[in-house]
Amino acid sequence: MATTRLDPDEAQARLSEHVARLEPGDSIILCREGRPVAELRPLEEPLAEPRPVGLGRGLVEIPDSFFEPLPPSAFS
Repeated sequence: MATTRLDPDEAQARLSEHVARLEPGDSIILCREGRPVAELRPLEEPLAEPRPVGLGRGLVEIPDSFFEPLPPSAFS
């Protein structure tokens, strides 16, 4: 994880080079007069395959009372 701090002039001159070196967990902090004003981070890679349905089946049990109406006192 690397954090690069750039002033706007440096960012404007060489932003594409800095962005090309970004890896997961890295960030670029843009600073104005030494104070951070913005952060650039790489986007996560999309999953190659869709996540299978039902991975958590059986891990949680929902009681029938969950589906009963709430008492009127729950809305006051």
